Amino acid sequence: MFWELIATVFAGIGGAGIALLLRKITKQTAPKWLVPAFAGVAMLGFQIQGEYDWYNHQTSLLPKGIVVVKTVQEEAPWRPWSYVFPQTLRFIAADVENSAQNKIDPNLVLVDLYFFERRHTAKRVPQIVDCVQGARTDFTQSFSPSSSQSASTWYPLASDDLLLKAVCRNQA
Repeated sequence: MFWELIATVFAGIGGAGIALLLRKITKQTAPKWLVPAFAGVAMLGFQIQGEYDWYNHQTSLLPKGIVVVKTVQEEAPWRPWSYVFPQTLRFIAADVENSAQNKIDPNLVLVDLYFFERRHTAKRVPQIVDCVQGARTDFTQSFSPSSSQSASTWYPLASDDLLLKAVCRNQA
């Protein structure tokens, strides 16, 4: 975030420089307010571009075997352009490559989910997906397949859920 702040300041300096060049070309007849206006527009434009480019940049950095299973697009009143072009500021990715099938109950698959959010560090949450029931639950050390229904809270997944499709594609 520090480097983003530095880049934003330099974008503002660049915008102000363009306005100063315009004033010089027009022999100082262009209004003085163009300098701060160009600086502000350049900084705002840089931030907007960064917000829209963040998702594509993050997903391009994901290693092979990690699949995006959910994106969250957001709109906000302080970003009125987001009502026309919603921004993806959060997404969930599943480490399908390193998922593990349970040896006792092959319908259960342990998978790591990674929660990404703009300007936050990624969080890893281990999950168990039941491919037959179409549900998921948090993985805890006390989890056992025989007591899974009573010990854990299972959250149903839709049949077309990307997590279910990604993790259970090799299941019978």
